[in-house]
Amino acid sequence: MGEVRPMPSFGDLFTDLRGEDRTMRVSFHPDRGAVVLSLWSGTICRGSFRMPLDDVDRFLALLTDVRQAAAPPDPGAAGGSGPAAVAGAAEVPAPSVERTGDITGTAHRLAILPTPRVA
Repeated sequence: MGEVRPMPSFGDLFTDLRGEDRTMRVSFHPDRGAVVLSLWSGTICRGSFRMPLDDVDRFLALLTDVRQAAAPPDPGAAGGSGPAAVAGAAEVPAPSVERTGDITGTAHRLAILPTPRVA
């Protein structure tokens, strides 16, 4: 996967809902101006993404929108609780999605077959 470096002191580790020793590591690399998100299976890095610092605010805004959309409604906020308050409560709008590139085309991948080994 490339150069494996020790986890910087500024980062965190998240476990996958599916378990099976799957984790995501988030680390800040000021020398590279990037936040690195890497997916791990046990001690093996399966993939990584280097996010430029300029994109971090947009990423955080998306996660904030997701958290707000997933939050249970506050029964006290609408002036009461029970079926009448829930029925009259406004629905939480879906998070806005900012399209940052053309995703209408079809991705084409070439099948790469392993080279047979000759003994």
